[in-house]
Amino acid sequence: MNTKYYSKEEALQKAKQYCAYQERCHSEVKEKLYSFGINKTEVDELLSELISENYLNEERFAIQFCGGKFRIKQWGRIKIKYALKQKQISDYCIKKALAAIDEDDYNKTAQKLFDQKLKTLKAEKNSFVKKRKLQDHLMQKGFEQDVIRKLIAMV
Repeated sequence: MNTKYYSKEEALQKAKQYCAYQERCHSEVKEKLYSFGINKTEVDELLSELISENYLNEERFAIQFCGGKFRIKQWGRIKIKYALKQKQISDYCIKKALAAIDEDDYNKTAQKLFDQKLKTLKAEKNSFVKKRKLQDHLMQKGFEQDVIRKLIAMV
């Protein structure tokens, strides 16, 4: 593996480009800086510089990430929450990002996924099996039990 080592100034420029391209979380940028061969104290200094210049903003990242996963991948709040936790995002930012999801859109998305899955289960005669498959599908997408229960009650 050929690793190129950068000076602190070069690494800062590279990190700024990396952050400007798309929203990044602190852990992603930290990994990138370490890959440049920068030591821990310099990484911490560069991170604080990126934060002060507003290249890095954990709250902004969390809201963008949450919105994207919900709109594009149609993930539920539970799955989004765990994905943000994996990225070491603070609980405060996670709560704020999840609150940014419109409740009506959220319920419509759950309903849409439910209806799509229901269409694939037309041949299933056993209602318990059908309900279980619907529940499993929505749980795998990260929707909460109460949302799932309301939808399954209609079958």
